[in-house]
Amino acid sequence: MRKSSAALGTLLFLVLAPGTVVVMLPWWLTGWRGGDWWLPLRLLGLVPLAAGAAVLLTAYVRFVVEGLGTPAPVAPPEHLVVGGLYRHVRNPMYLAVVAAIAGQGLLLARPVLFVYGGCAWLLMAGFAKWYEEPVLTRRFGAEYERYRRAVPGWWPRLTPWHPE
Repeated sequence: MRKSSAALGTLLFLVLAPGTVVVMLPWWLTGWRGGDWWLPLRLLGLVPLAAGAAVLLTAYVRFVVEGLGTPAPVAPPEHLVVGGLYRHVRNPMYLAVVAAIAGQGLLLARPVLFVYGGCAWLLMAGFAKWYEEPVLTRRFGAEYERYRRAVPGWWPRLTPWHPE
């Protein structure tokens, strides 16, 4: 896949998937109306929200540049993406989504978003375990298995993994 096609497909998938999970569904649950928690606690929500957005965008760019594909199952990367944040954790996008939702929960003082974030994480973890891991094993074989053994799925390792 050419980088221009990968970039366009990745942008479309970014709008559709995380756009729905991180923007549309929280809006539907809250109407973006905030509660009345202590203001410094609410403002603390900007940290995971901004970090989640930055991690998500960085990971999406990596799929275009390193993987020559998209995160979407219909247009997967040609190469296994193991650089950047993927050297620390296998699922940085899912963690970023949950962080962004938790940040919104704090910022808006809406506990329903914490429940929603937990449910979203369970669905993403199930998708990773029962769909992504088998597909990646079939597609990339020993390369993915070596990566999977070295890099945790959900709790980032402190030192980056080096594939050599």
